[in-house]
Amino acid sequence: MGVLPFDHPFLSGLLGDEETARHLSAEADLRAMLAFEAALARAEATNGIIPVAAASRIAEICAAFLPDLAALNSATARDGVVVPELVRQLRAAVGEDAAAYVHFGATSQDVIDTSLILRLKPIVRIFVHRLSGIVARLEDLDARFGLRRMMAHTRMQAALPIAVSDRLSAWRMPLMAYCDRLEGLAFPLQFGGAAGTLESFGEKAQALRASLARELGLADAPQWQSQRLPITEVAGLLSSITGSLGKFGQDVALMAQGGSDIALAGGGNSSAMAHKQNPVAAETLVALARFNATQLSAIHQAVVHEQERSGAAWTLEWLVLPQMMLAAAASLRLAGVMSARIERLGRE
Repeated sequence: MGVLPFDHPFLSGLLGDEETARHLSAEADLRAMLAFEAALARAEATNGIIPVAAASRIAEICAAFLPDLAALNSATARDGVVVPELVRQLRAAVGEDAAAYVHFGATSQDVIDTSLILRLKPIVRIFVHRLSGIVARLEDLDARFGLRRMMAHTRMQAALPIAVSDRLSAWRMPLMAYCDRLEGLAFPLQFGGAAGTLESFGEKAQALRASLARELGLADAPQWQSQRLPITEVAGLLSSITGSLGKFGQDVALMAQGGSDIALAGGGNSSAMAHKQNPVAAETLVALARFNATQLSAIHQAVVHEQERSGAAWTLEWLVLPQMMLAAAASLRLAGVMSARIERLGRE
């Protein structure tokens, strides 16, 4: 039974998103960590750091390795991170001389941060696809109803007549900008070794980092283990996206309250009033926007790393960022549903 509403047995029907959650699962995390270890071995062999045969053996084992999850759980309680026990199990599976080259010169943060970035890439593709779909539906509504008139409201009071197209533009334009910003994300490799200096590799360090980035399809960038801009950039975008979709939801809920400027198909049932069709999707968009706005402050708290690595700030990210991703995913899903249910805007 899920404690969080995103995977709760029935609340997840409203707030969950299985497509995105798959990339945030323990299984996906472990697959990405093993992909890092295999790619690291290949890159090190390419640069003459470890034997080619050892790299081949490590990559072969990583491709099919199934770790002991109970042991990972117990070890994480002790170590604070899963990687030491995962590497221990992986070395045992690799065996013989190649075991010594597993995880060579890397540190736990390299594995965990890079796993996050590897899983963020498909999530961003999902988000761009959904944003594009919402934009397309709003453009269709503009083509159908854009020239109609509706009343503008400022400070919750009737102001002056505007075109429906004006309201639709306020909904659509930020979403188009978010598509561009998501598509422009760099997805940087995290690779710094124990203290962030790649001290084990000497003059081969930069070439190795570039090779590893190519192996994983990530951007080659200097280590960022205590400089969390890649995380804050993503979190800020998530909060902005849900904020703009919350504005969309709030506007639709207010328009539906009056009824003259919008007609919606479907709606939520009331247990007490059979005549009602509650604007559930619109209301939930507002709630998710406010949720992510509050979570963003926690991510900014996690920017404060002590010296070269912070266990406290890092753990805070693990608590907050996945929830922000799922909130954004649910928001995009619900906004897609709501935009498809708009049957009329404005007045003839």
